[in-house]
Amino acid sequence: MQVARGSRQLARSLGPSRSRAARCSRESNHNLAVRTLTSTHARRAEEEPTVVTPPAPAPKNGRWRSFLQNLGRLTLATIVVSSGTFYYITQQDRNPGTQLPYDPDKKTVVVLGSGWGATSLLKTMDTTDYNVVVISPKNFFLFTPLLPSVAVGTLSARSIMQPTRYVTRHKQREVTVIEAEARAVDPIKKTVTFTDDSEIQGTVSTKTIPYDYLVYAVGAEVQTFGIPGVQEKACFMKEIQDAEKMQRRFMDCMESAAFPGQTPDEVERLLHMVVVGGGPTGIELSGEIHDFLEDDLKSWYPELASKIRITLVEALPSVLPMFSKQLIDYTESTFKESKIEIMTKTMVKEVKDKSVVLQMPDKSIQEVPCGLVVWAAGNKGRKITQDLMGKIPSVQTNRRGIAVDEHLRMLGADGVFAIGDCTATSYAPTAQVASQQGAYLARVFTQMAKKDNLEAKLRGLETRAPTVVSEEDQKAFVAELDSTKKQIEMVKLRPFHYSHQGSLAYIGSDKAIADLPFMNGNIASGGVATFLFWRSAYLSTLFSLRNRVLVGNDWLLTKFFGRDVSRD
Repeated sequence: MQVARGSRQLARSLGPSRSRAARCSRESNHNLAVRTLTSTHARRAEEEPTVVTPPAPAPKNGRWRSFLQNLGRLTLATIVVSSGTFYYITQQDRNPGTQLPYDPDKKTVVVLGSGWGATSLLKTMDTTDYNVVVISPKNFFLFTPLLPSVAVGTLSARSIMQPTRYVTRHKQREVTVIEAEARAVDPIKKTVTFTDDSEIQGTVSTKTIPYDYLVYAVGAEVQTFGIPGVQEKACFMKEIQDAEKMQRRFMDCMESAAFPGQTPDEVERLLHMVVVGGGPTGIELSGEIHDFLEDDLKSWYPELASKIRITLVEALPSVLPMFSKQLIDYTESTFKESKIEIMTKTMVKEVKDKSVVLQMPDKSIQEVPCGLVVWAAGNKGRKITQDLMGKIPSVQTNRRGIAVDEHLRMLGADGVFAIGDCTATSYAPTAQVASQQGAYLARVFTQMAKKDNLEAKLRGLETRAPTVVSEEDQKAFVAELDSTKKQIEMVKLRPFHYSHQGSLAYIGSDKAIADLPFMNGNIASGGVATFLFWRSAYLSTLFSLRNRVLVGNDWLLTKFFGRDVSRD
């Protein structure tokens, strides 16, 4: 019994050992088989030739996709940076900083006018050296070359107007801006009298102030040559109200011609537009009216558009006398294609309610029916200019305007400078000339302030001379005195020199002409490319980013939606 029990226990104890041994044997055999198989494959791999699998080809559009992604990132970054810069500049313009206050120890400069010359002066002048006062019946600067575009609705009036305070508030010292009409200038007492002519006035509407220096830049008014009816019945093209008046009358002619029952002769009369003056203003206005007709009136007035006539009247043998013969011929051929009639060597004798009387080249008189006459011919001095010249009759004898010297100082008047269209110089009365005169005068004032400061320093040194005792101090004092005198001698005013930058004119049909100086000659060009240059040149000439954005936006809106034909 005990032997049997022991045998069973031995069997039980040996059972698990046998099973473990069996499992170990199977695993060993399996591993041996795997190693054998692996070595077999390795030997086969060594015996067989190696085949290199080429990498999968890159997608053909991978580079293009990468280029587009980089372009998108660059475009996004450009938009963000440009928008941020634009916002920063506009906020700087809208929020000018603090300015230096009025300084009673500084000299006073009074500027009459807010046109090209005066605005160029204010924009360039260093106001820390002077107390500046601006007196003008308009509290804004008007970009006059684009007035014809306002007259037909291509641009809005506000787009080419720049408030004078926008310029003066960004100067270092306070500039006083007074909206008033200058009535009289006394060159002996050095005073200016001005009046508030606005609709709403305070208890004080007339005042006289003194000046140390006067910048006379009142411009000119329209020259009618005493022709009957011009002042009363014609439209001008000089101020913003002139362009708005012409636009109202033009649309009035259109609506009156569309009124039922009008005779064919009356419709033809109402739709005949006469522009007098073959200079840049008359040419550009004729071109703008033609564009208005082709781009808009044919769509909204199809029954009348074919009956609209445009006639340009010029007393000289050709239009645009300041341009080259090649560009004059190009303009005339373009107008002929546009069916704009040019009448040269023709003079206006009278403007009536429903017609204009012309003297033809053969001296015959002809009365031409028309609905609208626009006068864009000639300038003359204002009444205040004639009065000022009359106070110095021995020197101011030129009937065209104020006579000035090479530094733009008015002859016969101490401390008076005259710039712009009110002067009689060898230069044409253009915006380009007035702008350069204003910038030049700003440099003159800087030089004069420098000289005044040096002379004040010299007077102080001479006053201090008796107090210098020691020999060493005397040597240093004499050296400083001589240095100051030499600096005063070096301050010299250079004469004004006009640099002609070229002439531009828009002639309609998305074409323009340009006569530009190059080396010792000129470059004459015309066409669509010149039209794009004309627009870019005018955009860059505008005085502020605000005006550039407004004008560019108006051009885009006109291109997309056309001009407005409503009438207020």
